[in-house]
Amino acid sequence: MDYQAFTNESLTMMYEAVRGALAADDAVEREGGEPKFKVRDTPDWKKHAADLEAEMLKRGMNFSVIEWHEGQEKLPFDWSGRDGVRRQ
Repeated sequence: MDYQAFTNESLTMMYEAVRGALAADDAVEREGGEPKFKVRDTPDWKKHAADLEAEMLKRGMNFSVIEWHEGQEKLPFDWSGRDGVRRQ
């Protein structure tokens, strides 16, 4: 998608739509239901959000980054990164 063609307001609206779909899925899952949008299960949702973020950053826009781990269990440790050693 050519994100450069969109206005700042359009980018914000699309980004908030991703956030809204994610929140709706999380709410349904908390109630034991099946998420409609499957945002966490569909890699293209994250790619779309990342592409929007990249364009918004390029333009110097302010926005709150989506926390993809919210609503999911977090790991009890941090990965060190390069050496692959887990640290408690």
